[in-house]
Amino acid sequence: MPHEDLPPQAHPTGPAAPSSGRSRIIALDVLRGLTLCEILLANIQLIANHGTAVATKPMGDWDPWLGLPTFSLLFGIGFSLLLGSAANRVPRPRLVLLRRFVALLAIGLVHMLLWPGEILTKYAIVGMLVLLPSTWLPRWAVTGLAATLIPVSLISGGGPLLIAGLFLMGSALVRYGVIEKIDRSTRGPLLLGLGFAAAVACALWVQATMHTGADTTQPSFASGLADLLFIGVYVCALLVLLRTPLRPVLQALFAPLGRMALTNYLTATLLVLAASQLLGLPIGQSSQTAFLAAGAILTAQWLLSTLWLRRYRQGPIEWLWRWATWAHRPPLSVALTRR
Repeated sequence: MPHEDLPPQAHPTGPAAPSSGRSRIIALDVLRGLTLCEILLANIQLIANHGTAVATKPMGDWDPWLGLPTFSLLFGIGFSLLLGSAANRVPRPRLVLLRRFVALLAIGLVHMLLWPGEILTKYAIVGMLVLLPSTWLPRWAVTGLAATLIPVSLISGGGPLLIAGLFLMGSALVRYGVIEKIDRSTRGPLLLGLGFAAAVACALWVQATMHTGADTTQPSFASGLADLLFIGVYVCALLVLLRTPLRPVLQALFAPLGRMALTNYLTATLLVLAASQLLGLPIGQSSQTAFLAAGAILTAQWLLSTLWLRRYRQGPIEWLWRWATWAHRPPLSVALTRR
């Protein structure tokens, strides 16, 4: 990876270099936590039914497709942030990322035994096939690949191509220094959000005018594009809100969930299955029960995450994943990390 393309905090200094000390980007934690809530609301009935589709759309009009792009973008961002940290600490940073993907694949395969629709295995495989090789490319090439894969995936119906495109887009945002500024800007997200909103209106107009035509490819593409652009509006709106007095509220509600997103994602499956099978709750048949169960699970996870992070720097699964990534046991207690 060319030196000028490394993330802004990464300046390789050798294997004995200490951590760069990069502070957490709160906006990413909040966005990750909010997206985690959306994913559970979208998938809870499918999890309860072991992946079998229900007669009615899960949780009414809640679209599970909307959570996947946000998580994919965040995953690409996290990849490049970690690559920058690894490049600052070890002589072979790509090996660190390879171990991380292999560990994620193992976690995903175990999780798949409980929830066939889980996404971690796809993330691990696409990451190894796309993100790792992209580290040898200049950032302009990564951006170009993302700009190519995303529309192609929309035409073909999404799937791994969409994940790959969003991974690369998230990585490019880090390599161009955008992510380090998102917690310090209001004007940029506001203008970008307005641009996304105008583009959503155009995409929906195209979809409406071509819906009755013989060619269904263009309406499908327009619909998928509108969904992605709408996610852009949603992300930009959240970034603007984080620059207002609502920031402490949003941070308190969603950052703890986001900081322990992997732990909460996995334990949510266990809790849904326990509630539906052991307690006999009709989560898979009743949208109202599913909504109440999701609210109870998220409330419990928020409380446990908040209490856990007072004593520990990261969630238990995140800690194990970090251990596998760096091949040595990291400190877990907050008190130990402050010494």
